[in-house]
Amino acid sequence: MFEVGEKAHIFLDPSIHHGQPSVRFHGKTGTVVGNQGKAFVLEVKDGNKIKTVLVTPEHLKKVKA
Repeated sequence: MFEVGEKAHIFLDPSIHHGQPSVRFHGKTGTVVGNQGKAFVLEVKDGNKIKTVLVTPEHLKKVKA
């Protein structure tokens, strides 16, 4: 679904709690670094730091280029 290096928006789906990241990442955009099981590993800039977030595909949307 997502390839490494691709950008993705994090939008939380409240009907699915499994694989849901923290609320602070809702609406942020990150770069897909890899996958872990059925979840994707994203690097998201939070302030001045780059954080690694595990998100299932139900909570991700592709960035329109």
